[in-house]
Amino acid sequence: MKGIILAGGEGTRLHPVTLAISKQLIPIYNKPLIYYPLATLMLAGVKDILIITKQIDLELFKNLLGNGSQFGLNINFEVQKKSNGIPEALIIGKKFIGSESVALILGDNFFYGSGIGRSLNVSQTFGAKIFLKEVANPNNFGVLELNPNGSPKRIIEKPIKTESNLAVTGLYIYSNKVVELASTLKPSERGETEITDLNNIFLYNNELETHILPRSTVWFDTGTFEGIHNASEFVRIIEAQQQINVGDPKEIAKLNGWI
Repeated sequence: MKGIILAGGEGTRLHPVTLAISKQLIPIYNKPLIYYPLATLMLAGVKDILIITKQIDLELFKNLLGNGSQFGLNINFEVQKKSNGIPEALIIGKKFIGSESVALILGDNFFYGSGIGRSLNVSQTFGAKIFLKEVANPNNFGVLELNPNGSPKRIIEKPIKTESNLAVTGLYIYSNKVVELASTLKPSERGETEITDLNNIFLYNNELETHILPRSTVWFDTGTFEGIHNASEFVRIIEAQQQINVGDPKEIAKLNGWI
């Protein structure tokens, strides 16, 4: 399985900071934000990783990560010329993905909890797998709504009103057919292709596997100042109380026996 981290976007919710620097390079306590989604992929055993970013930030990411060999990884880079939507990452990464399945994670998503790595797999039976988290503010996210029998009904983006509190996190696993499907998507009213539309295709074809993250799993969307602050404070507390290094690629690489 290949891994893609989407680290482009304009970061408008973090202006004026992101006028000068990519949000994925903003520190979450003592590490750059991109270390945390990178660590999530590494915990799943993914070694071939593509970073997709803006041209203006490309050299900064290369200076930080290099070719990934210091972490036992093979890191490649591609440029997203314009923010045309999350699914475009799968089109940009077509050559990188090749004939394999792919894990796509948004560069501003922070996960922490036991079992995350083991959950990152896609079987031949299912075309896609999404990860859900119960939240108090579902109207801020894409939400999975359920049928009366508990089966998935549809995913709706930032609903004004919904009975579901199951937010779709920024972590997606796809079989290889996703590359072709992503290229068929039409832009929404926002002028971008939508990851919700892509995931609904798999859902309506009965090819979507859903995984509700347990309450013990922590998930932060760090695309806001509040999210950055909360994630930073969480890392600070965990590292101080448990004497562990959260989201450290080098430490994970040693545990995996890669370096």
